[in-house]
Order: sequence, then structure tokens, then C-alpha cells
Amino acid sequence: MGFFSYFYRDIAVDLGTANTLIIHNDKIVVDEPSIIAIDRNTNKMIAVGKAAMQMHEKTHDNIKTIRPLKDGVIADFPAAELMIQGMIRMLNKKKLRFFLPFFDKIIVCIPSGITDVEKRAVRDSAAHTGAKEVYMIYEPIAAAIGIGVNIADPVGCMIVDIGGGTTEIAVISLAGIACDQSVKVAGNAFNKDILDYMRKQHNLLIGERTAEQIKIAIGAVWADLAEPPADYEVHGKDLMAGIPKVISVNYREIIGALEESAAKIDDAVLKALEIAPPELASDIYKNGIHLTGGGALLRGLDKRLHSITKLPVHIAAEPLQAVVRGTGIALKNMEAYRGVLMV
Repeated sequence: MGFFSYFYRDIAVDLGTANTLIIHNDKIVVDEPSIIAIDRNTNKMIAVGKAAMQMHEKTHDNIKTIRPLKDGVIADFPAAELMIQGMIRMLNKKKLRFFLPFFDKIIVCIPSGITDVEKRAVRDSAAHTGAKEVYMIYEPIAAAIGIGVNIADPVGCMIVDIGGGTTEIAVISLAGIACDQSVKVAGNAFNKDILDYMRKQHNLLIGERTAEQIKIAIGAVWADLAEPPADYEVHGKDLMAGIPKVISVNYREIIGALEESAAKIDDAVLKALEIAPPELASDIYKNGIHLTGGGALLRGLDKRLHSITKLPVHIAAEPLQAVVRGTGIALKNMEAYRGVLMV
């Protein structure tokens, strides 16, 4: 396209509850937290992504941070549009700064359990970027494409995509979802579990960001780990004295904190296997379960699911990027994947 490639672009977007990723020309050009900071007086956006995350839970009365997505769908429509526009401006940093790009096609991935109203909200937000064509693709299908599965084959493939707001479980065959389960238990629920545990067990008040850091550092759902993480120092506020305090926490405590939410994911996986047609179930027995999304990085999750299902469990090479990579492949080969794209 030459000169016009400065202006006209096709992008693939993984609009996630926790993180938003954008692919352009087969490269991930944006990978930012799904959060914005706005001025309460003017309602103008001050920061988006990592810059806004740095402000989260540290603001004063004039600044508010907003997470526009909840449970995998848009909860705050105006904030979501501001966030998408802010992320898209990041595409311009190395191009012509004085022009916003025009989009021919945008593909956005959506949870499989989404309602028609929620679909419309995603479509409208993407359309307001000025894109000529807006398509949507279900997250489990995008994840399967992203990890190299040929979804058109008459072979059952089971994807468990644990994101920030939802866990999407789907059995895919012949470029469609044969059966699925969607539960609103995922990364954010794990953070809340850790936050609640610290308050109840240690009388320590911590914020969302600290809970997330604990989850990344020592988060686990299986006790018998080959390489257990070292104890982690948690900084927070003593609920009794009201002063800052530091305590040391080990991964076994976090296993207990996450048990209830992890059990809900176990149940959803078992339910999806239960409702899968027998021929597809036999394929899953051979091929196993594929874990994608940030939750796949929880230590011991593969062992836990294997112990419950007795099936092989595979963690994607880059679980956080599987969905957006698959969306990017669908964008590049639209004719081949036309059947899984929705308008």
C-alpha cells in the first residue's frame, strides 16, 4: 500500500478485562493494562494503560481511575471508547504524529458467553474508531488458532482460556464451538481472594496492585511443586494499629486463599467434558486440554486439572498472547476464517 499504509491499517484487538493487546502487521504493537485515568472536573483522559495503572489506588480527589471492562465485557461505555482511542494513538508514535490512522478492518475478540447487548457495545466501541469494517471472534476460537490448532479439522480440541474477568472453556471442532462453559472466575477473582485472605488471616490491608503482585510472585493452586517459589514480603497497612506493616507469605498460604475460585474452574472444566459429544470426548482424551490466558501461569494449574480429569494438560507457549495472536492470524487470512468471524 506504500504511502497510504501510514493512514490505512488493519488491526486485531484483544480487549481484555485486565490487559488490552493490539496486533498490526503481525506484531504486537500495544500491550497495556485495560485502565484509564480521567480528570473528574473535565472528564478528559489523563493517562491510559501502564501510566494509568501507576496512578491506580494512589489518586487524589481530582483524578479517577476506571477499568472500563468487567467480567470480559464493557461495563463503562464512554470510558471504554476513551481507552480504545488512547490505545490506538499509541500506534502513531512511530508514524505520522499529526494524523490519526484510518482503519479498513478491525477484529475484536469477545467471550463466548456474551449477550447480544454486550456484543453491540463492543461493536459500537470499535466502530467509533472510524473503521470501515468491524468483525468479532470468540476468544476460545482465537486462542485455538493462536496456539496452532487447525480449527477446521473434524477433531475435538478443548481450550481453557483464563483471562482477567472470565474463564472461557470450549470444545472446538469444524471451525465452531461444539459446547462451552463461561464462568466469571479468573484473574481478578484470584486477586480479590488474596486481598480478602490478607485481611482476614493477617489483619493486613492491601490494594489490588499488591494482590496482583503476590499472585504473580507466589500464586499457586497445587502444593507439590518441583520448584516452589521463595516466600514473598507483603507491604500493607495494619488493620488494628493503622500503620504500615510488612509480613512474609509463602505459596502454600496462597493455595488456600485461591482454593474456592480454583474449584469453580475445576467444576466448569468437568461440566464442559460432561456435555461434550462422545466422539469429541475421545479426541480430547488423545489431544488433552490446552490452557491459555494469564491464569494458565498459575503454578500447578496443569497438574491440578490433570489430577481431576486424568487428561494431558498443555500450557500454551505464550499464554497471555494466544488470543491476540489467533485474532491476528484470522485478520491476515480473512477468507479462510470467514466462518468464525461475526459482524
